[in-house]
Amino acid sequence: MLTLPTSPAFVIDQQVLKESIELLNTLRIRSGCRILYSIKALPFTPVLELLKPHVDGFSVSSLFEAQLANEVRSKEQSIHLTTPGIKPDEATQLSQLCTHISFNSLTQQQHFSAKLQKQFSVGLRVNPKLSFAPDERFDPCRLYSKLGVDIDEIEAQHLVNIAGLQVHTVFSQQDYQPLIKTIDKLQQQLGQYFSQLQWINLGGGYLFQSIEDHQEFIELVQVLRQKYALEVYIEPGKAVIDEAVSLVATVIDCFVRDGKSIAVLDTSINHNPEVFEYQRQPEILPHDEHGSYHAILVGSTCLAGDVFGEYCFAQELKIGSTISFPKVGAYTLVKANRFNGYNFPDIYSLDLGTLKRLKTYDYEHYRNQWLGE
Repeated sequence: MLTLPTSPAFVIDQQVLKESIELLNTLRIRSGCRILYSIKALPFTPVLELLKPHVDGFSVSSLFEAQLANEVRSKEQSIHLTTPGIKPDEATQLSQLCTHISFNSLTQQQHFSAKLQKQFSVGLRVNPKLSFAPDERFDPCRLYSKLGVDIDEIEAQHLVNIAGLQVHTVFSQQDYQPLIKTIDKLQQQLGQYFSQLQWINLGGGYLFQSIEDHQEFIELVQVLRQKYALEVYIEPGKAVIDEAVSLVATVIDCFVRDGKSIAVLDTSINHNPEVFEYQRQPEILPHDEHGSYHAILVGSTCLAGDVFGEYCFAQELKIGSTISFPKVGAYTLVKANRFNGYNFPDIYSLDLGTLKRLKTYDYEHYRNQWLGE
């Protein structure tokens, strides 16, 4: 188990991250697609700088994300925006920062396109009305969805002056069937207009490392490029960063309560909010499903529900024992909070056994967050 100078800490394994990049590079070369890193997964600038030589740009969902992407990107790289929440007072800035904007609704497209100078490539986000996510909280095509223009409402006049389409229908998907079915429906209903488009953005949500055979994806992209002369973009986020990051914590107290062992960690579910948000029990190391020692791992805040779950161990946990939560690169740091005033974990880089601290937080960060003007 990794020993860190400080705890808790997020650790970015450079070798794992490089493996993710290599796979995406292979897909880009074989299919001809263009890759945008979705910075909402983890907008940490050392990560963005590492990815910069290997991506064609960044996908963003807000003004702050667009500003950060613009600071990092090279001149030839693009910034693609799609969001249901373009604010009128931010629209001009977004149009200057972003190379592509896929409007979320026809009303947005009509309103902002009439007011903004066309410095960007105009797109529409399409809701193909195909649901693949078993949990509707992750389903962009759920009933009454706010995401994208209903495919059944799109007519020829809506695509005048539209350069591209964007779709996103899945979350943590481990095969390409949803993408194949989605593009098939798009071709059936909108294929007659593809020849007047310049690009199509297939969105994100596919865990490429967990998919063994990529031939279906490669052939799909090649058809779109060769048959319709479209530039094809994908927006991986979690697929790039998730497996490369671990949260390492230390046991700071142990006691028995109502016949079960409780181990208090120096971290909290507030450093991995989706544990509470979606009532998940995260993977840990050194969990041993055949171990004889059981303990409930809890966080150190006063929230009663600050609980990671009950686990089995080969050896009894003691004060000072190390616990690691693997595969937490996506949607942890971006959602983390300082509830109870507990500090954020430090961030480290791990490269071939060498640790380097990339960021630390202190009281001044906390104080500045809550100072008045």
